[in-house]
Amino acid sequence: MIKPSSPSFPVLLPKVTLLTLMTLLIWSVSLSVSTAQQKLTPLAPLGPLTPQGQSIYSSIVRIEAATQVPDYREPWKAGRFSGGTGTGFLIGPNRFLTNAHVVSNARRLLITMHGSAQKHPARIVHIAHDCDLALLELENFAPFQGMQHLQIGTVPKLESQVRVIGYPVGGSRISVTRGVVSRIDFSGYSHSRADQHLVVQIDAAINPGNSGGPVLQNGKVVGVAFQGLKSADNTGYMIPTPVVNRFLKDISDGSYDQYVDIGIADFPMFNPAMRKKFGLGQNSPGVLVARVTPDGPCDGILNNNDILTAINGNAVDAAGNILIDGEKVDMNEIVERKFSGDTIRLSIIRKGKALEKEITLKPFPPARMYAAQYDVKPRYTTFAGLVFQPLSLNLYAAHSFSNTRVRRLFAHYIDEGIFKERQDIVILTRVLTDPVNTHVSGHVGTAIESINGEKIKSLNQAHALLHPKEAPEFFVIKCEGIERPIIVPGNKAAEASKRTEAGYGISVPAHLSK
Repeated sequence: MIKPSSPSFPVLLPKVTLLTLMTLLIWSVSLSVSTAQQKLTPLAPLGPLTPQGQSIYSSIVRIEAATQVPDYREPWKAGRFSGGTGTGFLIGPNRFLTNAHVVSNARRLLITMHGSAQKHPARIVHIAHDCDLALLELENFAPFQGMQHLQIGTVPKLESQVRVIGYPVGGSRISVTRGVVSRIDFSGYSHSRADQHLVVQIDAAINPGNSGGPVLQNGKVVGVAFQGLKSADNTGYMIPTPVVNRFLKDISDGSYDQYVDIGIADFPMFNPAMRKKFGLGQNSPGVLVARVTPDGPCDGILNNNDILTAINGNAVDAAGNILIDGEKVDMNEIVERKFSGDTIRLSIIRKGKALEKEITLKPFPPARMYAAQYDVKPRYTTFAGLVFQPLSLNLYAAHSFSNTRVRRLFAHYIDEGIFKERQDIVILTRVLTDPVNTHVSGHVGTAIESINGEKIKSLNQAHALLHPKEAPEFFVIKCEGIERPIIVPGNKAAEASKRTEAGYGISVPAHLSK
């Protein structure tokens, strides 16, 4: 499920820019961990690992990643080189599961077996940034033949004990910590900065390097360690098995198709006056459909102010929760376990009348505007010293736009259906100094409205208009909210482009593909 980021809040991009996202304050890759405030009933300590349990250690590996992080301020540059470590574990023949954030933007991956100093080159087979999971394989699996494949278990019960195994900071050998399951919730995944899925909170320490490691109970994997909470002590989070199993099923056909979304915004029905207005009793189920996403699965099927009372026969309470496997979770968890093309039944009340509706689920690519992007080069084009880039979460974080029109376009790109008309919001991000483009610095950070009178709907279109076969007398670039356009003489544009490309080391003046 995608939750749009508000432009009023700076955004945290892992390995790119350290900012904050809403009030979640969650770390990935380099995590600081902290203690749960909930008092839990002490349980009998877990016994020591059996010889069979000890063999599990050989199936849990250390992952080293050399990364190259794209530069969204100077997109023509190669980017910043960095690196980090994490944990992974063997789940099948030459198949190692880990976190996406451990291997994102990787240029080289090395896997080290427990008790060995030899490093084995690896590569990514599948990666899912929306649920922070990745599957790796070794170039040569022979040294790992015969090792135990860890089995995926079920969601652990509240107050049950688990083990977290990995390679955190503080040493080079494997580390084991124990903790109690303190909460099962539907919450944000910090890697993408936009997605929400099922999470399990534990009070075991999850430190930098633990990411991607297995959380075990009774010898089976019940989760993948992935993030911690900065504002509390000993509070770690793991990706539970329903999310893991969905990822593995999705990639079983050879590709990852991403999550689907129900495409509505709901509002809880706690207020007695509000419940009375919509004809709901004191204990009647249902939440208000506050907004239907344009072109989403529910568009044309649900209306604003409908009351959603059940999904696939599962009652939706006033807080928007349903009961699954004995636990109350967010109603979106039903949708989370579905795939593109699946259908679900919605029970609604519309103007006092009970109705049954069916929708077909599908991915919603425009919503990725609000998700951090990895493993891709920034898109851009240059012209006479002017740099144009499409608006995205990465770009927003890199430039911290203050222009109110840009902030509004970002915030309402989905709910106002802006994506229907504009595939890209093209932003003038920099002016590289040249005599041709003097006195236009005030236009930086604004959205491009038109070029030579033609409304701009995509970066590719803007590039084509700025680089025609025959140059017009003048290039007239209109920015939203600024009356004075940017005017570049057609007979001087090419030379200005050559000067700025040479002066700023731009070997590739445009990158347009996604």
